[in-house]
Amino acid sequence: MVTKFRLTGRQHTQLERHLFPGDGHEAVAVLACGRSNARDATTLTAHEIFLVPHASCRRSEVEVTWAPSCVVPLLERAARSNWAVIKIHSHPGGYSDFSDTDDRSDRDFFSSVYGWMDSDSLHCSAIMVPGGRIFARTIDVQGRFAPVDLVSVAGTDLHFWSNYSERQPHLGFVKRHAQLFGSDTVSRLRQLSIAVIGCSGTGSPLIEMLARLGVGRLVLVDPDRVEDKNLNRIYNATREDAVMNRRKTEVMGRAIARMGLGTEVQLLSVDLATPEAVRAVAQCDVVFGCMDGARGRSLLNRLASYYSLPYFDLGVRLDADGEGGISEAAGAVHYIQPDSSSLRDRRVYSSDQLQSEALQHSDRAEYERQLRSRYIRGVNEDRPAVISINTQIAATAVNEFLARLHPYRYCSNEEFAVVRTSFIQGEHYHEEDRAPVPISERLVGLGDCDPLLGMPQLSEPVVPR
Repeated sequence: MVTKFRLTGRQHTQLERHLFPGDGHEAVAVLACGRSNARDATTLTAHEIFLVPHASCRRSEVEVTWAPSCVVPLLERAARSNWAVIKIHSHPGGYSDFSDTDDRSDRDFFSSVYGWMDSDSLHCSAIMVPGGRIFARTIDVQGRFAPVDLVSVAGTDLHFWSNYSERQPHLGFVKRHAQLFGSDTVSRLRQLSIAVIGCSGTGSPLIEMLARLGVGRLVLVDPDRVEDKNLNRIYNATREDAVMNRRKTEVMGRAIARMGLGTEVQLLSVDLATPEAVRAVAQCDVVFGCMDGARGRSLLNRLASYYSLPYFDLGVRLDADGEGGISEAAGAVHYIQPDSSSLRDRRVYSSDQLQSEALQHSDRAEYERQLRSRYIRGVNEDRPAVISINTQIAATAVNEFLARLHPYRYCSNEEFAVVRTSFIQGEHYHEEDRAPVPISERLVGLGDCDPLLGMPQLSEPVVPR
């Protein structure tokens, strides 16, 4: 069983400031976390944080004691929602392990936690050391400990602290990557699971790059099949694929297998708006969205918030002028943190576009009727595609991802929430996230819910016993 623990950048900063107030003494906080459960993995996502007041603790350089009664309201909410409870404290001296004192303290505290809960689901204890690194372990109802395999922070920079006992050796094909981005970055890539939603214009070159960078596992989601009209932009697709009407995911999976570079692949030839796809993407560590429309973007943005995932959105706009030329050629990569502004906040799409696409998907006849009456704007279904532009935007997205794994720019990554390229003007721009943090921040870290993502259309059928 693989276990993971995720925080957002804001949550990590809040904890770090509290746990290291500058006096060299230990401090403690308690988190309520959503859960994401799969057959062979459990992920805990921080949702609510209670900072145990320093004045309520007895604190020293090697120990912190406190009255658990102060977190009773949090435990009550956790019990009602079946959230996990995580206790996190600091080791100001930098000791990178759990001490005997920690063992006794954890068993005492979590015996009380299990008394509040109606299930025996795992809870967790964590330690932060100077510099912000976190390591963690689960504790079961019998007081037995097991290491958490991966702790991640989806902030301005991306942090992945692994507890995997065996690191895969650096293979020859990643040697050059290690020279540029460092051996630790290469090791992290090998341990990460990345989802790519959309395997066509920007998705296919993106997948090619991620596989050749040595990413350990790719989850590819796309319900469509290869057609003649998109052979001009899908990497590794052939005319035979179009004639045989093969799935785009199948073409990508075949290409990755032929590389022989060791990347595992999960192919999902379904719409993202299915329980199967949502659950698979939720178990990944990073997600890339390579979709054109508002509907898929809105859903993926919501998914990334619920499961505390860093989300890179790729968009290309190519408008023909009707006279053989191009009136617009531009692209953008948005980096979305789970508790930052959404793509709608950034005006990547409008509420009208979202409503129009939702209606087109659910009731085509009504969509056509309202389109004729000009009640809604039409969805642009088929823009021209240029493989060179798609590839450049895909490469930009990969470099933005790598820059957050291994910061290498003179400027802070905060200044690169959006990277735009105007091919007409021959200019590149980057922007900070200036949009306000939305109300949807309350959804961050909720994990599995019924229905999934709080959306009735993702309700799963009840299997009779």
